[in-house]
Amino acid sequence: MRVIGKLSVGVEMGLLKLLSYTIFAAAVTSAHSQPTSCQHPAYHNYMVSTSPLVIYLENFLTPEEQRHLQVITQVCQFSYTIFSSVSDQAGVQGQRETRTSQSTNVERDEIVRCIEERALLFQGFDTPRTHLEPLQLVKYGTGERYHFHTDWFTNAAQASSVVGGNRQSSFFAYVSAENITGGGTNFPMVKAPHDSRWCDFIDCDEPWENGVTFRPIVGNAVFWSNLLDDGTGDQRTLHAGLPVTSGSKIGMNIWTRQGALSEDIRGKD
Repeated sequence: MRVIGKLSVGVEMGLLKLLSYTIFAAAVTSAHSQPTSCQHPAYHNYMVSTSPLVIYLENFLTPEEQRHLQVITQVCQFSYTIFSSVSDQAGVQGQRETRTSQSTNVERDEIVRCIEERALLFQGFDTPRTHLEPLQLVKYGTGERYHFHTDWFTNAAQASSVVGGNRQSSFFAYVSAENITGGGTNFPMVKAPHDSRWCDFIDCDEPWENGVTFRPIVGNAVFWSNLLDDGTGDQRTLHAGLPVTSGSKIGMNIWTRQGALSEDIRGKD
């Protein structure tokens, strides 16, 4: 073990981790000095595709929620944000060239629970909170990307009833986009709509044969259904986080499983 002064590397890292948690607690306390209640914004829904089901959500996140999630990202990157891992065909997790972003799961607080409630209400009244995976934040810097993939699992072990089944649906929301070029979210197998008003949200400079590319607009989100009626994965939900050519972005994943997740997977309410 390398020694720095009188502190070992392990002790030094432990102190840095403790310091990061202390800063995070102070930031959250400051942000919540006044009691707040869960109030959902009047966001707008736009149907992009009915098959597969893809819906665009304008103003899905409030400015307060965006700021809160940005604070979490700034603090937590020093403690438990890691390079994003991807499962291979055998279900083995690892850092791969297909994904070069950084990600972290977020512990539930008042604001996170409010976002989760909004995601559940959007899907109707029959999806309980226990079906939600922990909210995940993903950070992309210049040159980082996520190659084409699906959110549903191909490995049966990752989609068994023990772990809540497969991923029924996905939300991807844009939390931050600083001086960004590139960084869109591309669905190559979703037919691009034709009305020019879509150009407010979609990169209309992309060729039609490239499908749909959603531009990273802060506060907005994309929702899609991952599975077919028989429960198998829908290949048409293939998508990619395109390279960020300049600037940076923070995105948020909300995944809903077919069944309930245990507390040790989804965390405490």
